[in-house]
Amino acid sequence: MAKGYWIARVDVRDPERYKDYVAAAKPAFEKYGANFLARGGEHQRLEGGVRARNVVIEFPSLQAAVDCYNSPEYQIAAAIRQEVADAEMVVVEGV
Repeated sequence: MAKGYWIARVDVRDPERYKDYVAAAKPAFEKYGANFLARGGEHQRLEGGVRARNVVIEFPSLQAAVDCYNSPEYQIAAAIRQEVADAEMVVVEGV
């Protein structure tokens, strides 16, 4: 079974409140087997627009990745994130 990945590009407007998002999202990530492959860190723009923070999260399957995002646990966290950051997020299936 192919793994699933969240790819998120984020500009955080309120770093202190973003910590609340991280804490609120933790239960969903644990429940759905999230494994962080990239979480911020140094990056270089090669093409197109960029955001300050880039995140790649691996899940056991595409369905687990989608279920995590749609879970009640994550939706509580997402509401916080949407108040304090601008982001693009996609879910992709691994090869």
